[in-house]
Amino acid sequence: MRLMSRLTDIGLTALAPAIWGSTYIVTTQLLPAGVPLSVAALRALPAGLLLLLIVRQLPQGAWWWKSFVLGALNFALFWACLFVAAYRLPGGVAATVGAVQPLVVIGLARLWIGTPIRFGAILAGLAGLCGVAMLVLRPGAGLDPLGVAAGLAGAVSMGCGTVLSRHWKPPVSPLTFTAWQLTAGGLLLMPAALMLEPMIPVPTLGNLIGFVYLGLIGAAFTYLLWFRGLARIGPSAASALGFLSPVVAVLLGWSLLGQGLDGVQGLGVALVLASVWAAQKSAAKG
Repeated sequence: MRLMSRLTDIGLTALAPAIWGSTYIVTTQLLPAGVPLSVAALRALPAGLLLLLIVRQLPQGAWWWKSFVLGALNFALFWACLFVAAYRLPGGVAATVGAVQPLVVIGLARLWIGTPIRFGAILAGLAGLCGVAMLVLRPGAGLDPLGVAAGLAGAVSMGCGTVLSRHWKPPVSPLTFTAWQLTAGGLLLMPAALMLEPMIPVPTLGNLIGFVYLGLIGAAFTYLLWFRGLARIGPSAASALGFLSPVVAVLLGWSLLGQGLDGVQGLGVALVLASVWAAQKSAAKG
């Protein structure tokens, strides 16, 4: 029974990064270009406010500032760095740089919550990083220093948010916890979007479908699963599931956009899946 419960928790948590893998295709095919911060704000804030209407519970005491810290780390700063990296680096380089996040989480979890560092977890993280590189990295890809720095900063930001979300142990349900962070992240992103970007044009039907999908499915639903998973299987095991995101992105590009999928990428998929399995096995021993 305990094994089945853990497998269920892993499966539900894995849905989050799997769905995040659809973000690229939805963004490029359905959303207006050139306004990444506005897109991020409109992804987070409406979803957060909708969840707040459902839970009807605001933070109390220290959870006001904790919600904004986590909202900044998991959403505002992470998404801003992600978009800078995406604009300044080829997609493969950006994805590979971001794939260091599970290794960051292993180190931070040791420092902040005393989680032991296991050789199997390190090996799985390195294997997953190599698998992502095989999946998305292409010869001749440029390495813009600012883009690399942004990608690393985004990985550290999300890593910090992942570990702190477990360390602080919110006294509320995952739904309420998600509502607080999405709202805080959206409120932090909105001023930056208004100051730094032009106004979004009148949305088309496709734009509206994209915003609704990314807000309700790609943010509210997935982060509910993600924060639930952090509480149940731990940050190291959960962060390793993030390797599924580039796998899904590549498979969607191949199946829906006719993008190529060669033998090296196929080996990358296999290596990523093996690393995810190894990370879960290592975490279960803890």
